[in-house]
Amino acid sequence: MSFQRAYIPYGSGWSTPFVKWQGSMANLHPLKFAAQCATSALARAKIDAKVLDGIVLGFTVPSTQCFYGAPWVAALTGAPGITGPIVMQACATGARSIATAASMIDAGSNARVLVLTADRCSNGPHLYYSDSSAPGGTGQSENWVMDNFSKDPWAGGAMVATAENVAKEAGIDRATQDALTLLRYAQYQDALKDDSAFLKRFMLLPLELNPSGKKVIGTVRGDEGIFATSAEGLAALRPVLPEGTVTFGSQTHPADGNAGLLVTGADEAKELATDKAVSIRIVSSGEARVKKGFMAMATVPAARQALAAAGWSFADCNAIKTHNPFAVNDVYFSRETGVPADAVNRFGSSLIFGHPQGPTGTRLVVELIEELVLRGGGRGLFVGCAAGDSAMALCLEVRVA
Repeated sequence: MSFQRAYIPYGSGWSTPFVKWQGSMANLHPLKFAAQCATSALARAKIDAKVLDGIVLGFTVPSTQCFYGAPWVAALTGAPGITGPIVMQACATGARSIATAASMIDAGSNARVLVLTADRCSNGPHLYYSDSSAPGGTGQSENWVMDNFSKDPWAGGAMVATAENVAKEAGIDRATQDALTLLRYAQYQDALKDDSAFLKRFMLLPLELNPSGKKVIGTVRGDEGIFATSAEGLAALRPVLPEGTVTFGSQTHPADGNAGLLVTGADEAKELATDKAVSIRIVSSGEARVKKGFMAMATVPAARQALAAAGWSFADCNAIKTHNPFAVNDVYFSRETGVPADAVNRFGSSLIFGHPQGPTGTRLVVELIEELVLRGGGRGLFVGCAAGDSAMALCLEVRVA
């Protein structure tokens, strides 16, 4: 799908640090916390929430009273007069939320839309589904996070099995996965240089945790849960599955956090931007499904679809960011597209800093924007897989006057 009128005001995008599950964000209500962070981010960008006329809320893990969704969160953010949809599309939630907002702008129904994505993998809900027809009326229970990590109802395997399926069919051995992991870890170290200068361009740092609004219970000063990574350390790990190739070192870790940005028309983007010289246009989106249980393969056709809608090729992209829950994803992507692995994810990726699901893609899009601004502008591609066998991609163009 191509977009004609959708822009992102520079400076409106943000992310919290991502914190490994059961860490310092484990007991925060994800939607209330996201509203607090959005309020802080808008204030930092000197944007009054009252100018917003729409909201798209994305999450993948239910939390208490999430039934009230986007209107509730909008009110908590200081915009009680607006409403909008909830988006839940597994790990494509961030990209889908941005594309949904872009469609609202293109349709002319809105001019200033807040995209807010949030998740907490920690303390996932335990659900009970009643079934009066069962013996004794005994229903079924589900651990929302763990049960869905463990089994795809369509393909039948655990999430990690999708990586193993692709590794086996494409001939991606463990040594190649470990080498890719080391590369992404080294790239993330660039984001930490000069006292995390790159991250501070968009990340809420330091981030005070103040759920009651009265007492600060902690301060997060960067992504938490990053493991020191070395060739020797990776080689010492056992595969997650018997006779497999994927280890806990070559896959991401579940995390907590939120991220967001505004999607507006061209005039509104210029008006609200923190730097009027920077213009960011959302050009196109793409999505794809592949055969069941081969999730890592889906990023390639999704990216190609988005690029076709933009009229671009991979060679036209000045920066590429991928959501890669497994190292297999990026190895396969580079082999199929011809894009060198070191030309992707210049400042690291979700493989290293973690995966809260809903906000992961949003953070990577914000990072993509900042990388392009540092380059003086250019064309960018984001692509990431989503649960089971699908993926979604976005193309952006950044101009710096």
